[in-house]
Amino acid sequence: MTPADALSRHLELCEELHQLALEENRFLKTQQRSPDAALIDRRRSLLDRLNESLSAIRSAGEDPLPTDRMARERRKDTIETARTRILQILHLQKENEQLVLRYSLGAPRPPVVTIPPSAGHLQKLYDRRR
Repeated sequence: MTPADALSRHLELCEELHQLALEENRFLKTQQRSPDAALIDRRRSLLDRLNESLSAIRSAGEDPLPTDRMARERRKDTIETARTRILQILHLQKENEQLVLRYSLGAPRPPVVTIPPSAGHLQKLYDRRR
């Protein structure tokens, strides 16, 4: 496998991981509980594939910079896109972990109801500030 092929496959895998993180995020927000075993198994499978992808990139070696300017730009864009996608995945995973923690700590708390201050109370506060 050439380094360019390894990079493009890695980018595809990053896209799959991002979609899974989005799916998990939607699940957590709508169901307000920990993800199902199927979702966790999918994540584990994708993470195993990610390790294989990283090994493939390492074993492919360093691709000498192509002499073609367009090929260099494509390679640079692929690497930058993969980095951006990985940062998005990490951000989503952090949010997902916080949601799992919140929902696993116990029963959901009732929403806090705030009562707006009355007009008379606001007038008293205003008068005090003058």
